[in-house]
Amino acid sequence: MKKHIVVLTGAGMSAESGVKTFRDHDGLWEGHDVMKVASPEGFRQNPELVLDFYNQRRRQLKEVKPNQAHKDLAALEHDFKVTIVTQNVDDLHERAGSSDVVHLHGELLKIRSIGNPQDIKFWTEDINLGDVCDKGYQLRPHIVWFGEDVPEIETAVKICYAADILIIIGTSMQVYPAASLINYVQPDTEIYYIDPKPAIENNSNIKVIAKTATEGMKELLTLLK
Repeated sequence: MKKHIVVLTGAGMSAESGVKTFRDHDGLWEGHDVMKVASPEGFRQNPELVLDFYNQRRRQLKEVKPNQAHKDLAALEHDFKVTIVTQNVDDLHERAGSSDVVHLHGELLKIRSIGNPQDIKFWTEDINLGDVCDKGYQLRPHIVWFGEDVPEIETAVKICYAADILIIIGTSMQVYPAASLINYVQPDTEIYYIDPKPAIENNSNIKVIAKTATEGMKELLTLLK
């Protein structure tokens, strides 16, 4: 039976593809109060601003491509069972060839009805005020905003519990509940942490690779052979 690798990825995973990260000084939210573009309250107060913000993100997604780290993770499926649990809302893991991806914070290329959170559809174009579902409710990005529940977190906990190897890439491990997932792996699980500015130190359980996603994955591939 193949070993099960679980990969937790954050914004640093997609940064080398040209997707700007939230916490960098030039992050997406610069010029915007984060609560005005990424919260239910912000959407109620100015839905047009919020829709335009995510429309821009969706357009940008069409201009970027998976980087080598995305491709290397997909290639691991030849030798391992691989599940990716990502905080990212882009589709770069899927486009690189990964077949099992859980999006904790939603997906840019999906929409949902504000009147029925289960009414979710694939969507590649802009969402405008006045775009409604079959029952007449406004459509919104299928994104988990600040203050909202993270529906996939229980699924992610179960996935981490079953991991033989845990790889963490490009996340500060500061955003909860995602940051808590490292606590749900078994005590003997191998853990690798790839980040140019690691928030975790090397210890007996964790191997830290202080590199970017692409360079870190290159090193990790040699360790997993």
